Amino acid sequence: QVQLVESGGGLVQPGGSLRLSCAASGFTSDDYTIGWFRQAPGKEREGVSCISRRDDTYYEDSVKGRFTISRDNAKNTVYLQMNSLKPEDTAVYYCAAEKSSSWYLCRRGGAYWGQGTQVTVSS
Repeated sequence: QVQLVESGGGLVQPGGSLRLSCAASGFTSDDYTIGWFRQAPGKEREGVSCISRRDDTYYEDSVKGRFTISRDNAKNTVYLQMNSLKPEDTAVYYCAAEKSSSWYLCRRGGAYWGQGTQVTVSS
């Protein structure tokens, strides 16, 4: 059974940092592109950052230079390091997996999804 489990969300002040983790089970994560999406209240879900099995990466424009995606295939885990957080980064963050390019996953979504973790940026 394929599972993606997110962790690491929480409340942080503007300018702060968080690291999200997406732990995969039921499949070998290095066969898949894995990415992070977010959905804020009243807004559509958007692809934030995705990383392919060849470590090709995609970043949404608003997070470039602030967020970094990485993967540890030995741990079947993908990370999203988020720095210089802004209130507009507040959302539920989901990870997803698909056998596709990083661009395709982030723009089209994936076959497998986690349950999400809340990130709130507020003073």
